Amino acid sequence: MTPCPRTYEVRTYGCQMNVHDSERLSGLLEAAGYRRPGADEVADVVVFNTCAVRENADNRLYGNLGHLAPVKAERPGMQIAVGGCLAQKDRAEITRRAPWVDVVFGTHNIGSLPALLDRARVQQQAQVEIAESLEVFPSTLPTRRESAYAAWVSISVGCNNTCTFCIVPSLRGTEKDRRPDDVLAEIRALVDEGVSEICLLGQNVNSYGVEFGDRMAFGRLLRTCGEVEGLRRVRFTSPHPRDFTDDVIAAMAETPNVMPSLHMPLQSGSDAVLRRMRRSYRKDRYLAIIERVLSAIPDAAITTDIIVGFPGETDDDFVQTLDVVRRARFASAFTFQYSVRAGTPAAEMAGQVPKPVVQERYERLVALQDDVSWAGNRAQVGRRVELLVAEGEGRKDGATHRLSGRARDNRLVHFRAPDGGQVRPGDLVEVEVTYAAPHHLVSDAPVLAVRATRSGDAWQERTNPHDPASQPAVALGMPTMPAPA
Repeated sequence: MTPCPRTYEVRTYGCQMNVHDSERLSGLLEAAGYRRPGADEVADVVVFNTCAVRENADNRLYGNLGHLAPVKAERPGMQIAVGGCLAQKDRAEITRRAPWVDVVFGTHNIGSLPALLDRARVQQQAQVEIAESLEVFPSTLPTRRESAYAAWVSISVGCNNTCTFCIVPSLRGTEKDRRPDDVLAEIRALVDEGVSEICLLGQNVNSYGVEFGDRMAFGRLLRTCGEVEGLRRVRFTSPHPRDFTDDVIAAMAETPNVMPSLHMPLQSGSDAVLRRMRRSYRKDRYLAIIERVLSAIPDAAITTDIIVGFPGETDDDFVQTLDVVRRARFASAFTFQYSVRAGTPAAEMAGQVPKPVVQERYERLVALQDDVSWAGNRAQVGRRVELLVAEGEGRKDGATHRLSGRARDNRLVHFRAPDGGQVRPGDLVEVEVTYAAPHHLVSDAPVLAVRATRSGDAWQERTNPHDPASQPAVALGMPTMPAPA
């Protein structure tokens, strides 16, 4: 009698790089014979893929590990693994504080997870294995993508910057770049599988090429993505203002499938704070980049990251950050209250800002950015936009059934589901925006056009592979969208 395969669950915290790594972890486990649990099953293996960027990362991990301890005690054979940045940082401290953890692995050796789980089970003792440098580039590992139509494509790992608030370089190492041919081979393979949107991923994407001596490599890579037949949308994250060059702006503007959206971290609008952060650009340079981007791509939506309460931040420093927010007109911003991270230079700096002051500044920043975002969204009302339909079952507002999608500039739009047929995740629709909120748009008007795509086919095959009666979205009796130029 064949034994039932063991089940697994991966819990992810942190940035897009962690999300991408978790897809690899899932792929590795499935290649080793594990499967995902059913709705009412408790997984035999629970993997925590952790982040170490924020202060509450430790508390969150150990709190969740504590909740699992009694579950594991009642389930002989259950295993718990901890990986990611916090594992790279804390190492054996994790098994000291949570001795019921079976495996600890780092950011450089995620490919070792199945073997470490086997070893822990056979030897009946915890396995802690932390590599000091990258063993295998993550994109060479098996993967189980969460989306049938969108994919992360890692172009580099690690970071050569020395920002005083950031612990990432010490945990993920110096920058390692993939060769362009390897990146493009992965993109073409993904498109062949039905993917229509890719996001180029790196800690600092526009320094891509530094390892093999080509500082123009990222702009060239964007242009080459435009030559991949069937690839409809290209995004990237995250660039560093220090390395943002005009050839990248030109590539964005002149490559039709590179989307008019840009996420470029600001962190602070104060030159004095940027200097203490060791960010190697100043406010005027940052604003000049935005001006050049909007000159070349007038409809671009620009988003950012901002830290409030960095050590030594004065009221005037904070006012300068608000000034940049007003001038830059960000479509949205990820805003953070500074938190001390052990091992970073900022943790030892004088002038740590009191928590009540940080909170008050944070609330003022969020209120201003909400106003700016809402004004930008109100300007979208009346526009006809193309949406890539997102996964999820939608929602009901009264009698109206809504689906969701992302516009080309990455704004979230909830739209009225068409009558009489199915629009699948991965398909494209055109709608008219009728309402704006600070963080999303709404279309209550009928869908103007639909294009069934190979991405929709891929989603349908993954979701319901044995239902040949499922009808493509073009059977809705509405105009189909013209093919892209």
